[in-house]
Amino acid sequence: MCAQVVEYPAIWVAGAACSGCSVSLLNTINPSIQNVLVDPVLPGKHVSLRFHAVVMAGQGEPVLKVTKETAKKRPGEYLLIVDGAIPTACDGLYCTLGEIDGEHVTMKDLTKELAKDALCVMAVGTCAAFGGIPKGAPNPTGAMSVRDYFAQEKIDKPLINVPGCPPHPDWMVGTIASLLLNGLPKPEELDDNKRPLAFYGTLIHDNCPRRGYFDAGHFARNPSEPGCLYEIGCKGPYTYADCPIRHWNNGVNWCVGAGAQCIGCVEPDFIDRYEPLFEKLDEESLDRFKIRTR
Repeated sequence: MCAQVVEYPAIWVAGAACSGCSVSLLNTINPSIQNVLVDPVLPGKHVSLRFHAVVMAGQGEPVLKVTKETAKKRPGEYLLIVDGAIPTACDGLYCTLGEIDGEHVTMKDLTKELAKDALCVMAVGTCAAFGGIPKGAPNPTGAMSVRDYFAQEKIDKPLINVPGCPPHPDWMVGTIASLLLNGLPKPEELDDNKRPLAFYGTLIHDNCPRRGYFDAGHFARNPSEPGCLYEIGCKGPYTYADCPIRHWNNGVNWCVGAGAQCIGCVEPDFIDRYEPLFEKLDEESLDRFKIRTR
């Protein structure tokens, strides 16, 4: 007799973003995206992806209604995954996900409605977690992070931020697997920005293979040159992620390994605070992050 598999519904809604987070998810290697969507992520536990505009075959009003039906039939049981910032200007009309009965369904309204009865909300990607590029000045669309939008709308719901531009697929799949295995994360398992410490617990700088150059005061003047990339804008000394030890593209490489600087894409201040990307931060910013430099 086959063991019973428990279904965990998941709804993925995308707002002001570039679809890069979805592309990254589709590039997951172990498990593969087929394993994630078809097989149990953990023995006896399967994620049933009910809505994802990039992955699903259906389109239009019928599949948009699935989000509302899932919330109605499985209150308190489904995972809401938000990808992209939430535009709020002009009553949210800068970002509509479709129409139901001839009425626009905006990202801000659907997120608010679905969050109400969700088991948990995951803000995937820096745009959703912190506002990212859509929130960058002058922000004409009124784009907001999920956390800020929830505060504005007085939505009290467990929130996990999985930032990155895009996030590593392991960060997304690993966070979902942890939810299924251990339930909601304990406060001590998240940092002050609601990021899982399992993935965002150490500085890029602490594990960077070019750290020795920094300590020796040997700085590169152009990308791909030998030396620490700090002088040409590397944000590794104040960016928390495990990129140096995890690597990307199935462990092939990562930004600094390819000769480029870390741009700090997982941090709350990305992108306004960190641009121009090829210049080091000014003294005011350095004081703020309490970074000691030579």
